[in-house]
Amino acid sequence: MEHAPDLEAWLSLNLIDGVGGESIRRLLVAFGNPSAVLSAPPGALERIVKKPAAQRIAQGADRKKIATVLRWLEDPFNAVITLADPDYPAQLLNIDAPPPLLYLKGRRELLRQPALAVVGSRNATPQGLSNAEAFSEAASNAGLCIISGMALGIDTAAHHGGLRGSAASIAVVGTGLDIVYPAKNHPLAHKLAKEGALISEFPLGTPAIGRNFPRRNRIISGMSHGCLVVEAALQSGSLITARQALEQGREVMAIPGSIHSPLSKGCHALIKQGAKLVENTQDILDELNYLTLTRNEGIAVKKEPAIEKRTENAILLKYLGYDAVDIDTLCSRSGLTAEVVSAMLLTLELDGQISSLPGGCYQRIQ
Repeated sequence: MEHAPDLEAWLSLNLIDGVGGESIRRLLVAFGNPSAVLSAPPGALERIVKKPAAQRIAQGADRKKIATVLRWLEDPFNAVITLADPDYPAQLLNIDAPPPLLYLKGRRELLRQPALAVVGSRNATPQGLSNAEAFSEAASNAGLCIISGMALGIDTAAHHGGLRGSAASIAVVGTGLDIVYPAKNHPLAHKLAKEGALISEFPLGTPAIGRNFPRRNRIISGMSHGCLVVEAALQSGSLITARQALEQGREVMAIPGSIHSPLSKGCHALIKQGAKLVENTQDILDELNYLTLTRNEGIAVKKEPAIEKRTENAILLKYLGYDAVDIDTLCSRSGLTAEVVSAMLLTLELDGQISSLPGGCYQRIQ
């Protein structure tokens, strides 16, 4: 496969150990392009970067690393997008520290789509997972590509919802694109590579290292027009993404939840600080000054089961509410015996209307 004539120079500059993105951006401003940087004398380089970095640039990158990337690029689904590439995400160009290049696997054209970041807890509740998937599918059908970080929990649900919609989904990962992390999401990564896209600023072979994930988060928010937080504790990586989104001038939105749930406290804190309270997909589109939904499928939250079906099991739902409760509380509210309530709960759980939680509690998920 033929590559852009300067691709090897971009790769060589980016694969030099100890020369980070900030140094590369300063060098590009000073010299114009990677080829000029690589051919500059050490003295000229030292006026821009420190001497050790200048010496490493003069020595050049490991040719084996470059060869590895070129072999990876033989797959037509793989690409390297540089700052000079017309497909480099326009939103990302406007952040303080845009990565000099992006590794991409999947549909390159999605980089030009308007996008919504959807983030939240790894240890999400059933209701949170349901909300993330439903809102993401509806926003995707409205034309917003869903961007998240492929973590377990809310991220995973958001990707599944986005892929079901018309605008698909992009995962921004904190490893090289030849590594799937977490391993549980291998089927999701395969689906994203085929129907959506995966992106990383990290070279092939980069393992999962804790410090790389906050860096990954700035790309999630940076590529997006807005950031929706579905569930988050007060000390949460999702709030870091939201803060980065604010610093980048993006709209921040949050879905409220139970006042008793620790995973709602982060969202409530954001709302108190001025984030948009989101109850349906139209709230998102209004906040982004996007289009108006005119079809019923634009409503992201599932409606309650039809009241006409007033079986005893369905009636129990009104006593269950949307907070997690135990059987004793349900017996007290409904006046029914524990045996009757247990039987109803089993039927409702089999119907997918409630979910059992640790500690003998139950929560409504529709």
